[in-house]
Amino acid sequence: MNDRTTYDADVITGKKGPQGSVEQPVDLGCHSKDKMADAARAAGQSEMLDQYAKDYPQGPHDKPQSMCPAFGSLRVGLRMRRVATVLSGSACCVYGLTFVSHFYGARRSVGYVPFNSESLVTGKLFEDIRDAVHELADPDQYDAVVVTNLCVPTASGVPLRLLPDEINGVRIVGIDVPGFGIPTHAEAKDVLAGAMLKYARAEIEAGPVQAPASGKSDRPTVALLGEMFPADPMMIGAMLAPMGLAAGPVVPCREWRELYAALDCGVVAAIHPFYTAAVREFEAAGRPIVGSAPVGHDGTAAWLAGIGNAFNVPSDQIAAAQNAFLPAIKEALAATPIKGTITLSGYEGSELLVARLLIESGAHVPYVGTACPKTPWSAADAEWLAAKGVKVKFRASLEGDCAAMEAVKPDLAIGTTPVVQKAKELGTPALYFTNLISARPLMGPAGAGSLAEVINAAISNKGRMNKMKAFFEGVGHGDTAGVWEGDPNLRPDFRAQNLKKLEKQARASKAQEMI
Repeated sequence: MNDRTTYDADVITGKKGPQGSVEQPVDLGCHSKDKMADAARAAGQSEMLDQYAKDYPQGPHDKPQSMCPAFGSLRVGLRMRRVATVLSGSACCVYGLTFVSHFYGARRSVGYVPFNSESLVTGKLFEDIRDAVHELADPDQYDAVVVTNLCVPTASGVPLRLLPDEINGVRIVGIDVPGFGIPTHAEAKDVLAGAMLKYARAEIEAGPVQAPASGKSDRPTVALLGEMFPADPMMIGAMLAPMGLAAGPVVPCREWRELYAALDCGVVAAIHPFYTAAVREFEAAGRPIVGSAPVGHDGTAAWLAGIGNAFNVPSDQIAAAQNAFLPAIKEALAATPIKGTITLSGYEGSELLVARLLIESGAHVPYVGTACPKTPWSAADAEWLAAKGVKVKFRASLEGDCAAMEAVKPDLAIGTTPVVQKAKELGTPALYFTNLISARPLMGPAGAGSLAEVINAAISNKGRMNKMKAFFEGVGHGDTAGVWEGDPNLRPDFRAQNLKKLEKQARASKAQEMI
C-alpha cells in the first residue's frame, strides 16, 4: 500500500475538529461492550464480530470476567520459539498485559506500536504497524510475527488484514482480540491457534513444507488440542501405544513447524473443548475430532475406545490398551481417596475433567461452573457429570459461582481468585484453580492420584480457617474495614448527591444515543 490508509474512527476515538485537529478520544474500554461493538461494525468489522459471536457465544454476563482476553493469545505467542509478538492498543492495556505476561514467566519482550487520536483517525497507526513488522521481519531471528489489535484499534477498524502475508520469508499473522468480542482469555488462545493453523494449512496446500524438528512419527498420531501439564502428553502417548498410535503435537504449539505435524495427524483429541477456530481448521483438513480426555477410570475407558474407533483399530487392540492402564488407574484412585464436598469453578476449560477426577476419587461435587461455552466436544463430560447429580453451568458468571458456593457450604471451594477470596471470608477452605489444580497431571494413572494430597490438605485446614475468622471477627467490611477507635464519618448525604449526578449523566447519555 503506497497511499495512506484512512478509515472512519470518529465513533470511538474522537471527532475531527477545525483545521484537521482531533479532539480527545471518548473514554471507553473493553467493558463498554455495546458502544465499542457498534463502533467496530461501523468501521467494517462486522464479519469478524459475527464469526466471534458464533465461535464464542456470550453467557449471562456481557463482559469479560477473567483477566483481559488478549492475555491468552499473547501468552500463546510468547511461548513459541522464533515468534515475535506486537500489540496495538491503549498504553494502559499494553502495560497490564506485558506485566502479567512477565509475571507468568515470559522471557521475551513484547512489541508495542503506540498511537494517539490523530494517528488512529488518519490511518497513520496502520502505517506505523506496517513499518514495525517490516523492521522486525528478520528471517534469521523469526519464523513469524504476530500482531494483535486490542479493543480501541479493533473498534476503529485498523485493518491488519492488509498487512503482507510475509516479509523476507517471515510470516505475518494479524489478529483482533477485543474484550467486547472474546469472552475469556482461554478462548483468545484459540483465536491465535486457529489463525496459525489456517496459515500453516495454506502453506501445506501450496507445496512441501519443513519437517518438524522431532521428525515424523512412524505411527499414526493424535494431535492434542489444549494446553496441559507437560507430563500429560507423555502419559497419553503411553496409553495410545498398545493401539499402534502415538501422541502428536500439542496445540497451541511451541514452534511453527509443529503446526504442520499437528495438521498431519489422523485424529484430533479436543482435550480442552473450546478451541472452535482450531477445530474448524482441522476439520477443513479432513481430521475427525474426539472430545473428552483420558481422565479417571470411566473417562480413560471411553476416550481410548473413541480414539480407537476413529482410527478403526481392532476391538482387541482397544481392549489391550484399556486393560493395560485401567487397573492401575482404579488402584491409584482407591489408594488416594478424597472425602468431602467440593464446589469447582474456573475459566481454563478443564473444569469438567477435574470434576470427573474428583468424583472418581470419592469427592461429592454438586456444582461445576466453567466460564467457557458448551460445545459438542464437552458433551460427554457434561452427560457423565449430570448422571452423577452434578449441576454443570457453562458460561458461569462470578456471581453464580459465588452463589453456588454460599448455598452448598462445601468443605472446599475450588475457583478463581474472587471465588477463593469470598470463600475464605466465609471461613471455607479454598484453592485457586489455575495455579494449584490445572497445573498438575490429570491424565491416566499419573493423574489419578495427583489431586488428593493438595485437596485433602486444604480440607483439613477448616479448623485453622475457623480460628482465623474468629480472630478477625469485628474488624468490619467495606467502609468499616480495619480497626477503628470510633465510627467512621460515612456522610451518606455526599453519596446521595453523587448518586444523583451519576443517574443524571446516565439519562443524558441514553438520550444522546436515541438521537
